[in-house]
Amino acid sequence: MNDVIKAPPLSKGEYNANPSDIRFTALIKEDFRTHGSDWFSQGFWAVFCHRFGNWRMSVRSKILRVPLTILYRIWRIFCQWFGGIKLDYVVKLGRRVRIDHFGGIIIGAREIGDDVVIRQNTTLGIRSEGDLNAKPIIGSRVNIGAGAVIVGNITIGDDVIIGANSVVSFDVPSGSIVKLPRAEILPRQDLVVMEGANSVE
Repeated sequence: MNDVIKAPPLSKGEYNANPSDIRFTALIKEDFRTHGSDWFSQGFWAVFCHRFGNWRMSVRSKILRVPLTILYRIWRIFCQWFGGIKLDYVVKLGRRVRIDHFGGIIIGAREIGDDVVIRQNTTLGIRSEGDLNAKPIIGSRVNIGAGAVIVGNITIGDDVIIGANSVVSFDVPSGSIVKLPRAEILPRQDLVVMEGANSVE
């Protein structure tokens, strides 16, 4: 008997999932400010592409939507090539999400809340190919350190700090900190041996 609970289906991106409490142009301006008003921020352009990918779904005419879809797909590839950031529009993205730095960033979450910070070399996605819908939900005001891996059908609560290089495959309650053990400083035994050998010579 298989006791593994399958994750619910993911969004197919059939509608505009941008935040509904702000106009599209105001949302882009807010994202720009969130990324330090830097036109060269790869994170801003990746988020902008994501917002555009959602906005085009509000165009009811499928014929008129075709050139927008082509533009979105080309733009998405450029974000991956030149920014190293993969963020598909089907990820439900909150407001003021900041992608710091760039490179090696795979954002395959089910949903991300407001005021989230994501750093370089971060992976959000499935835990195994056994359940392709099993993607994490990230709460609001979550700070994700460089190199973090967050996978599976899990929920990261609000106001959580995920330390650098942490691997998270379990639910994390709000207000928590997830971190690896501190690095230790140990004596170099091999140096002691080498010094002893040199003294014999």
